[in-house]
Amino acid sequence: MNDVSLSVRLIGAEGPRLFSRTALERARRMFAGLDVADASAPMPTSGRLLLLRADHVLDDALAGPLAAARDLALASSNTPGVAAIAIDAARVAEGRTLLDGTSDDCARAGLATVTPPQLAGAYRAKLRNRVPPYALSSRAMAPRAVERVMYDATYKGITDVVTKYVWPTPAFLVTRWCAAARITPNAVTVVSFLCVLAATVLFATGWYLSGLLAAWAMCFLDTVDGKLARVTLASSKLGDALDHGTDLLHPPFWWYAWYVGLAPTIPPHMDIAVWIVIAGYVLGRAQEGLFLAAFRFEMFGWRPLDALSRLITARRNPNLILLSVATLAGRPDLGLAAVAVWTLLCLAFHGVRIAQAFAARAMGRAVTPYLADA
Repeated sequence: MNDVSLSVRLIGAEGPRLFSRTALERARRMFAGLDVADASAPMPTSGRLLLLRADHVLDDALAGPLAAARDLALASSNTPGVAAIAIDAARVAEGRTLLDGTSDDCARAGLATVTPPQLAGAYRAKLRNRVPPYALSSRAMAPRAVERVMYDATYKGITDVVTKYVWPTPAFLVTRWCAAARITPNAVTVVSFLCVLAATVLFATGWYLSGLLAAWAMCFLDTVDGKLARVTLASSKLGDALDHGTDLLHPPFWWYAWYVGLAPTIPPHMDIAVWIVIAGYVLGRAQEGLFLAAFRFEMFGWRPLDALSRLITARRNPNLILLSVATLAGRPDLGLAAVAVWTLLCLAFHGVRIAQAFAARAMGRAVTPYLADA
């Protein structure tokens, strides 16, 4: 954002720090490129003005709509008043008074009052979830409860079974700790990458249990770095590229290292299994790319069945479950064979679903994500 006609001011006393960040820190990151300050700074006399209550935390999904708004009041999610007001700078004194008032006061002043979901919608395409945006008073709720709302809004709605059901609470605790320690998301990503390297070496030398510990640590940190970046608004292009690049590239190296670690007594046909797993990973990603190019959204978001399949499809975490169970049973070779079979089954399933999507479009039916706003 670099709209020079818009200034942002925080009004009133701040509430508790959330994820160890002040309201001013968060506002400056939300509205990067704009004139953002607290009420001690000079108030602009021309242009547009966005007044934010300093004791409220706003979902960053609201940043764009608020920056574009005129003569608008944003209702608080958990108190009777308003959390933000977009008004002409010439009306700054009136705006400050209205910020302490009610929606009725704003209506009489000619401002339209909207709720956060009305302003920004609930569907978050990048996260494949449907979570209503919030404008929460940090005084009306316990700070940790507010942080949990913030954290849950950053969580992907369609993902694998481990990320969806095992990681949320421990990752929340580690995210809070990292935020308090001022550990950056990029630092977490670097440690995650080192775990990738460690797992690869350990798999290739037959140290499967140790390698699995490193691999699962990487998977956990892969959740933490993204959540930390989103709740502290500290995302960067470099960190995003490193995170997604690592996610995309490392699985085939792990699967091949697993195969190498079976030496010198590699069971018969295991060479076929490893190439099925590696080629299947590439083809699976190609299926996702084809669907995205054709329909402009990810294939796991088409119908609830597709979201359900994402829980267990042959991607990194579900594959690691199979490998972990087999290794604990003393048969890492059968783990690789199981991953190969599961990969073929998942490729076939997604192939059918893609064909059904193209058929639906050919028959004139809309192919849209089921979670999207109507």
